[in-house]
Amino acid sequence: MGLRKLCLLAAMTLMMSLSARAQGIGDKIELYGGYGYMHFKSAPSSNLNGFDAGGEWKFRDWLGVVADVGGEYGKVNTVNSQLYSFLFGPQVSWPHRISPFAHALVGLSRFSGGDFHQRGAAFAFGAGVDYHVSGRFSWRVIQVDDLPTRLGGLDERNTRISTGIVFRF
Repeated sequence: MGLRKLCLLAAMTLMMSLSARAQGIGDKIELYGGYGYMHFKSAPSSNLNGFDAGGEWKFRDWLGVVADVGGEYGKVNTVNSQLYSFLFGPQVSWPHRISPFAHALVGLSRFSGGDFHQRGAAFAFGAGVDYHVSGRFSWRVIQVDDLPTRLGGLDERNTRISTGIVFRF
């Protein structure tokens, strides 16, 4: 058998297996997007507004891995500022109409304000509740995260609260 036929056979086998797997996925993927509020505990502390978005792939009904991106904007010490977080980690949930969840995430944060730009470590230890509305949609009633960051040699213990829409497929 020639190399071309072998590659074609391998590609067809892979595509058929992915198609069969996709038919059995069920509700294993969730996408979330919504509003985020952060109490940024710098000196002095500031209240920031922005977004929180993420995706989860569920290994089991109750266990998955999450990727979370947040962006908060506002004035820190009278300077227009932005804080972005990029986090990943495990999440456990109780899959019912009212579905509580908890996660422990780790990643990076990026702060910009005036001429100051800094990247550093970020963590999120949080929990929340999703309410199944209908079909593939849920409302993330609340998600609260303790979001420590290390920026410019300073440790800040920030609090993020968010709400939004969850789409399952």
